[in-house]
Order: sequence, then C-alpha cells, then structure tokens
Amino acid sequence: QVQLVESGGGSVQAGGSLRLSCQAFGNRNIFGIYGADWYRQAPGKQRELVASLSAGGITDYTDSVKGRFTISRDRSKPTVYLQMNSLKPEDTASNVCQSWNFGGSGTQVTVSS
Repeated sequence: QVQLVESGGGSVQAGGSLRLSCQAFGNRNIFGIYGADWYRQAPGKQRELVASLSAGGITDYTDSVKGRFTISRDRSKPTVYLQMNSLKPEDTASNVCQSWNFGGSGTQVTVSS
C-alpha cells in the first residue's frame, strides 16, 4: 500500500517562502514511474493543479505560480518538493501531493498580507 505524506506547510507573510515535501512510503520508485503533481484547494474554490513533474523530469505550472514555484524530485529518496517563493495571500490553500492514484492528506499554507 502506497502512502504519500506532505509536510512543510505553515503561515508566512506575503513575500515569504515555504518548501513543501511529499514523501512516498510503500513504493520508492513511484515518482520515477508516474511523476507527481501538486494540487491546492482554497476554501470555496475548486481544486487547482499547481505544478506537475513527469517521470522523465518535465515540469509544468499553472500560470499564477510560474516564476515563483519550483517542483523538483530528490532521486536519492522518494520525495518530491514544491519550493514556493514570493508567496501571495491568494496562495493560501491546502496543498496535496498526488502520484497516479495515490494522494496525501495535504498540508496547509496560509499567507497573510
């Protein structure tokens, strides 16, 4: 059974940075096989795909985070990261990591103005 566990969320002021981590348990190769996505959902809003990392290393971002967020993978361990810089209040959301059919429970990011 695969489990994805997110961490690294918190509360920051606008302009600050956070690095989210997503660690896989039960399958060390899952990110190398299926890649990984970071989603976020803010209260009252639809779930949004924020960043994607393919198994081959191709990245993609939603327009609102391009140039501010970076998705990456540590190949020495089953972990994917989302580096979030220049955070804005509109980035406030619960962030969830997903790979194929597996998703974590999320980590909250709160950005104050």
